[in-house]
Amino acid sequence: MGEWHRVAAEEDLQPETPLAMRIGETEIAVIRLPDGIFVVNNVCSHEYALLSEGFCEDGKLECPLHQACFDVRSGQALSAPATLAIATYEVKCEGGEVFVRV
Repeated sequence: MGEWHRVAAEEDLQPETPLAMRIGETEIAVIRLPDGIFVVNNVCSHEYALLSEGFCEDGKLECPLHQACFDVRSGQALSAPATLAIATYEVKCEGGEVFVRV
């Protein structure tokens, strides 16, 4: 299992506005939804594009390059041209801070 990394203060995360970060070689996107904070791999599984530069609505993150959509909670690809899921990461909140295990 990976280490826990602080990625943001809870109060700094805007609803459904992805926050791009890098932990080592891993690109991640931190996303606040009404039911929690989620972290996914920030690179589209179809073709290299940063998902944080796309649009998020109702827990669906849309790639800015070809409009493939992913479920932020599960990482599952929801629409073509993507067919492969993106990685999701374990998140915990403590004392108003958000941590992710990569």
